[in-house]
Amino acid sequence: MSPRRIRFYGAAGQIGTIAVTLLGLLLLTFFIGRLMPADPVRAIVGEDATRETYEQVYRSLGLDRPLWEQFFYYLGDVFTGNFGTSIRTGQPVIQDILHVMPATIELATFAILIGAGLGIPLGVLAAVNKDRWPDHVVRVFSLFGHSMPIFWTGMIALIVFYAHLGLVGGSGRMDQFYIGLVEERTGFLLIDSLMAGEMDVFWSAVNHIILPAALLGYSSSAYITRMTRSFMLDQLGQEYVTTARVKGLSRSQTIWQHAFINIRVQLVTIIALAYGSLLEGAVLIETVFAWPGFGQYLTSNLITGDMNAVMTCVLIVGIIFIGLNLLSDVLYRIFDPRTR
Repeated sequence: MSPRRIRFYGAAGQIGTIAVTLLGLLLLTFFIGRLMPADPVRAIVGEDATRETYEQVYRSLGLDRPLWEQFFYYLGDVFTGNFGTSIRTGQPVIQDILHVMPATIELATFAILIGAGLGIPLGVLAAVNKDRWPDHVVRVFSLFGHSMPIFWTGMIALIVFYAHLGLVGGSGRMDQFYIGLVEERTGFLLIDSLMAGEMDVFWSAVNHIILPAALLGYSSSAYITRMTRSFMLDQLGQEYVTTARVKGLSRSQTIWQHAFINIRVQLVTIIALAYGSLLEGAVLIETVFAWPGFGQYLTSNLITGDMNAVMTCVLIVGIIFIGLNLLSDVLYRIFDPRTR
């Protein structure tokens, strides 16, 4: 079989896998919406509505149809970009999500930069000093990051660094004084404030994002550190490392120019998954810091029983992970020529 045909079948198989995954995701979100104890009709009409009003809204939502028919209507709405209207805000759900998502992306991006920037060198340090004191210190450091509940560390950090020391900003994305001073163009406050030339707003935004991003970054660095250490230990035990040292390469060259290069592909996947987890897992930290992002939006709608919003959020989280896995495959081919 020719290489071109092999690539064609490989691409077709990947597209098929994505299609099946998306269909399964849509099935999951649909049945989550139907099995949740929240009553979407009661959330719309209120507790004091008459039986006639309840039945009318029930039929208008299509809930009187068989489940299979409801699912096909749901599929049609999703593929046409109609995710329904949020009961809580009264606006299209997708419009609400597009409004809050930049805040979460901004926070998660800062956090993954901290997490990867801290976790990768610490993981390498622990691996090259296996069973010595640097290894033990790094492992304890990562254990704390993995074990401590993020909402607890968030509250403690607010009390210490904001309330007592005054080193960082408090809740929200900026000081109350600056709200409304910058026109929302991209939704990313740091970028919008720079584009508007409002440096006071920019530094206020930086002051507010430092603490939640550092806490999320520390949490993700624990995972990245442990995986980096594991990958490096595997490579350092290979024969080519011993050969490199025998040929006269320094310890630093052997570690970074040989062993570390061979774990880049694995680290790509780890960092991509960590980033996806930050995007969908920032619910608690956004709640503690009153961060107006995707996580807080999901939490608020779960409390109010707004199933249109909840189902759309679950669907978007799944799509994010599918997209990150695709990105990992592309980066695999860039970093490892053997996969091309």
